[in-house]
Amino acid sequence: MRALLSRRPPARAGGRAGARPGEAPRRRLDPAAAVRAGAVLAAAAGTLVLPLWLSAANLTVYILTGLYAVTAIGLSLLMGYAGQVSLGQAVFFAIGAYTAAVLSLHGIPAAAALVAAPVLAAAVAAVVGVPILRLRGHHLAFATLAFQLIVLSVISNTAFLGGGLGFTAIPALGIGGAALTSPRGYAWLVWAVTALVMVLTLNIIRSRPGRALRALATSEAAAESAGIPVVRYKLATFALSAAYAGFAGGVYVFFIGYAAPDSFPVSLSVELVVMVVIFGLGSVWGALLGAVGISVLVQVLTNVGTLPGMPEYMPTLLSYAAYGVILVLIMVFLPTGLLPAVRRLWTAAARRLGGTGGKADSSQAPAPPPAAALARSLVSFLRLSSAKGGGKPPEQTRRQ
Repeated sequence: MRALLSRRPPARAGGRAGARPGEAPRRRLDPAAAVRAGAVLAAAAGTLVLPLWLSAANLTVYILTGLYAVTAIGLSLLMGYAGQVSLGQAVFFAIGAYTAAVLSLHGIPAAAALVAAPVLAAAVAAVVGVPILRLRGHHLAFATLAFQLIVLSVISNTAFLGGGLGFTAIPALGIGGAALTSPRGYAWLVWAVTALVMVLTLNIIRSRPGRALRALATSEAAAESAGIPVVRYKLATFALSAAYAGFAGGVYVFFIGYAAPDSFPVSLSVELVVMVVIFGLGSVWGALLGAVGISVLVQVLTNVGTLPGMPEYMPTLLSYAAYGVILVLIMVFLPTGLLPAVRRLWTAAARRLGGTGGKADSSQAPAPPPAAALARSLVSFLRLSSAKGGGKPPEQTRRQ
């Protein structure tokens, strides 16, 4: 009995052997978590510093990349969790842009017009989503594509919305008497909004509705049998992704100072889909990296396509060819995207070195929408575009 009483209690898991009572056990440092934190801090510092030394042309690309990243994050949430393939996400970008332009040109303060842009885009998505979200696969994809074509046609033939020529002389974004006229100011604003959207989306994914969305992405029938309101969650995700695009469109029109139907072509929707697919559906960081990578690629292809002697349609042709090649390679060799593949390699390497490899990312969607449906939708669209000869990409000219 005395031997039993004198025996020391075993050390707690994760603590030191023989630790004193009341002394907090030491926590092991996760190398993967440290690397992620360092990468985030480095990215944040680079985001703040880049506008100070970028040229005017590159600064415009930098701002547009941030706006596309906001839109792509919403689309990744829609496709990766709600399982809805959308080929018309640029229409909500256009709705936000036109809302901000019309209101500001009719005397509404620019800040109030910017707030109204995502609200109207989300409201339109909520109304249109009721019939559209009943469709599945490539039928849904072409329904969203048709909706974008209808909206652009209505804008082109409505004098109140500027018609085919659009609006010019849109006032700069500002509050009261302070107007935001510097490109660097727009750059910092756009990327601050991008960071806020990322934080908001990650919190949504890790919340109770996010868990319901993950169940929905795994099996819609199982989620519905478990009592999850599938239709309501789909509609809410559709409206949220539209709100992201609408806000980005509002900032875009104040920065560019010009809005016309040609500024929001269907090719922009395809570009957004490629941004989302390349690094993995349902990944916030994947959407951000995809926006950066595809924006740089499009800029390079545009520079090549506009060289002396090149035909006028060459930039569009190169872009569609690049989209097709990227999508085929990703769907055949990396169906879950680049980011999950890199994560698996990192985890395997960390385990070989004796580390923990980091925790699994619970914010990653468990299953993407059917690759076959997405492939059929995009291939059919690219065929139609090739038959029509494509369209000339709009000139992204910043306000002077």
